[in-house]
Order: sequence, then structure tokens, then C-alpha cells
Amino acid sequence: MEQIPNIISTKDLSYLEDMFNWHFTLCKKAYTYSEIVTDEAMTSFFIEVSKKHKKICEQIVKKLG
Repeated sequence: MEQIPNIISTKDLSYLEDMFNWHFTLCKKAYTYSEIVTDEAMTSFFIEVSKKHKKICEQIVKKLG
């Protein structure tokens, strides 16, 4: 992966914010669906999807910190 510059442009920050929001929304929706569905396989599927998007959100925040 390329090195992140010390200064991030407004446009880049806006893109990162959008990317974070997409993944955060998917994380929340998948978790909500996991609580709604009654099929155990689907519950597991949505939990895994939620975890994957949460991990991506954490990676985005880590790169900015």
C-alpha cells in the first residue's frame, strides 16, 4: 500500500468520509438484519458481513489517526 501523505486534501478527506459512511451504514444494516431474520444461516451471514464492514471502518480510522 502506498504511503499516506502528511497532508490530506479536502477532496481526499471527503472521499474517505464517504467511504467510511458507506461501510458504517452497511455494518449497521447487516447487524440489524441479523437480528430480524429467523434462519440461523442468514443470521450468521449478516453477522459476518457486519464484522467485515466494521473492520474496514476501523482500518480507515486507523489510517487517519
